[in-house]
Amino acid sequence: MSKGLFAKKSIKALLDEAATKSGGLKRTLGPLNLTMMGIGAIIGAGIFVMTGQAAAEYAGPGIVFSFLLAALVCVFVALCYAEFASLIPIAGSAYSYAYATMGEFVAWIIGWCVALEYLFSSATVAVGWSGYFSSLLGDWGITIPAAFANAPLAYDTISGWHASGALINLPAVLLVGLIGTLIAIGIEMAASVNTVLVFVKMVVILLFIACGIAFINVDNWQPFIPENIGVFGQFGWSGILRGAGVVFFAYIGFDAISTLAQEAKNPQKDMPIGMLGSLGISTIAYVIVALVLTGIVGYTMLAVPDPIAVAVNALGKNFLWMRLLVKVGILAALASVVLVMLLGQTRIFYTMAHDGLLPKMFGKIHHRFHTPFLTSVAVTLICMVIAGLFPVGILGQLVSMGTLFIFAIVCFGILVLRYKQPLLHRPFKTPFVPFVPLLGTLSCLLLMFGLPSVTWGQMIGWLILGCFVYNAYGKKHSKVRNK
Repeated sequence: MSKGLFAKKSIKALLDEAATKSGGLKRTLGPLNLTMMGIGAIIGAGIFVMTGQAAAEYAGPGIVFSFLLAALVCVFVALCYAEFASLIPIAGSAYSYAYATMGEFVAWIIGWCVALEYLFSSATVAVGWSGYFSSLLGDWGITIPAAFANAPLAYDTISGWHASGALINLPAVLLVGLIGTLIAIGIEMAASVNTVLVFVKMVVILLFIACGIAFINVDNWQPFIPENIGVFGQFGWSGILRGAGVVFFAYIGFDAISTLAQEAKNPQKDMPIGMLGSLGISTIAYVIVALVLTGIVGYTMLAVPDPIAVAVNALGKNFLWMRLLVKVGILAALASVVLVMLLGQTRIFYTMAHDGLLPKMFGKIHHRFHTPFLTSVAVTLICMVIAGLFPVGILGQLVSMGTLFIFAIVCFGILVLRYKQPLLHRPFKTPFVPFVPLLGTLSCLLLMFGLPSVTWGQMIGWLILGCFVYNAYGKKHSKVRNK
């Protein structure tokens, strides 16, 4: 049984499999391409949605330190990803790395948590999109009834889960449904507009910074780190720690660069540059935006799905043009993130189905659309339900929890592989082993422990569900075990 649970795919088998499936991808991406891809994947709902909520509920203006702490953790993780990406330069990312180093069951857990990351982050971004969409319509005098623009379920640390009085977040549901339809029938245009979307995102951010600096009121930064109210995670330095775990959502996406390792011209040099470069640029953008945001509006007013819109509205009527431009740009940016995450989710299930860990229907390609059609429909329907019922805060924290768990295993995987297969040729080596991977593992676990207890309960529940699915289907149909 233990041999079955920890059955591994050899690195040679993974490389051969990738070459067979892809027909041999061309190595055409340089460091600039990879950096742009990273920025496109990272900058999204985190900066436009989670920043305000984390500042209002946990860290105040000290959210800046939360961003820096989360970025430091990401640097450790990125260096570990870079070694794996150069050693196993295929599109499977963390799922394939775990299959090669720690065996099938750990790979399953990784794949199951990646599903959590992509599925729930899609829903989180959709909820944020709904907030900005309602705000934009409000500028034109159009109001969506609150019962149809908010989650019917709410959660706070005092009263727990309760009904909000709303019926459904209809804009979020419709957005997911529309994008899911595009994915199901083919999204050839998605890749071609990536650079344009990155440009739009950066223009919106730079415009907000340039116009907002003049309206900063330094009194809003006092105190910069609000005093703890007597509860762990509620302001003070413990609030900064919890805030780092929450805004870690803002960095989700840099790991997607690892899926492009097979197409990088020189993985040894290009992957670290792409990952660390995109992390650096995004961190600078996040810190400056957080400073401007909390300087324009008091942090207590930012516990909303659209904090940037609140700050832009505070600039006054003379900036009506900017409000419209910024909100339209944010809507476009968030919609693109939903598309990428939903697409990634369908491909994860597709890959796991080909390994026998999920039913064959998830691995079938539609004869006309040439997409995993049934998988796309199933993922879209699940995401529509999540986006329509749950609030942005609890969704973002759960995504952060799942992603931190994945990153911790990836970092630990470097230690395992260095110990078990020290003679493997590694084009890029994580520096200062065992300290960097060990720090990456421990820091991810530290941020996980900083998240609320309800998030831990949800994470444990998700893992239990994953173990049930694996026991009921995966272990019986696994191609590696049966082989």
